[in-house]
Amino acid sequence: MARPPVRTTVRIGPKVEHTGHADLISALLALRERLSAVGGDGETRSVFRREYSPIAQVVARGEVRGPGRARGGVDVRGDRSAEAWTGRYRRQLVPQEDDEDAYAALARVLGG
Repeated sequence: MARPPVRTTVRIGPKVEHTGHADLISALLALRERLSAVGGDGETRSVFRREYSPIAQVVARGEVRGPGRARGGVDVRGDRSAEAWTGRYRRQLVPQEDDEDAYAALARVLGG
């Protein structure tokens, strides 16, 4: 059995889920569906005497790996905001255009 051309990885806390998809569009739609149900509680966390505001906390991360070198993902923050990024080792933030959410920005950059 051949490996699907596009794979997604979703990390929510300690849980990791991997799924395969036929194309980039279906992978991005599945990523949106899975991550839209996730959200933080909006509380500031203290770790090792350091305070982290909800916007500084990543409560979930979804990644897409497609054919070629298409790699990117979406981080969901503790305040339920989301931001898209590309890359693997060096993540670069994807700027959102007018009337565009993080998932649409990622699709635009990855060619979906």
